[in-house]
Amino acid sequence: MRQLAVGDAYVLDLVPHGDARGRFTEWYRADVLAGVVGHGLPLAQANHSVSARGVLRGVHFALVPPGQAKYVYCPAGRVLDVVVDVRVGSPTFGVHDAVVLDSEQPRAVYLAEGLGHAFLSLADGSSVTYLVSSGYDPAREFGVSPVDPALDLPWPDDVEFELSAKDQQAPTLAEARAQGLLPTIEQCRARYAELGTA
Repeated sequence: MRQLAVGDAYVLDLVPHGDARGRFTEWYRADVLAGVVGHGLPLAQANHSVSARGVLRGVHFALVPPGQAKYVYCPAGRVLDVVVDVRVGSPTFGVHDAVVLDSEQPRAVYLAEGLGHAFLSLADGSSVTYLVSSGYDPAREFGVSPVDPALDLPWPDDVEFELSAKDQQAPTLAEARAQGLLPTIEQCRARYAELGTA
């Protein structure tokens, strides 16, 4: 488990165990995550999406508190998973990092409350399963454009994107900041401290 370029985001290289019968992967361990992050992941909801090649989802985030931490895993297919720091006042505000999540070389990504998340399906039928710390609340869920030129996210040139109408209309990071839509690092640190004492 190692930290990404975005503060409070980590990638976990998983160890698959296989033989002629198939493969087994322990894809989530609460004790390992809590040992590095400093608190557990309160599990409120589990999500699963299946996407065709080129489907681009995100950059999504939730208001803090409570925010929505995510633990993301790709059990089938291949996606480029991207974390963006959208926390105003953070030393890594506007910084992103990307990890290929691939069912053949399993790994997972953890991102704390207040961070933005997006992924691009690199293969038809790519499956993404993620555990989240709070349930979906449309009044508290927002996004920034995954094709914001200022973010310059590392999407490959050889893939034609398919975005939802909501993601197509999402503001740039600068516009979201001007509209007061983004969480602050102070809100997030207060939430992390609260989780650490729970």
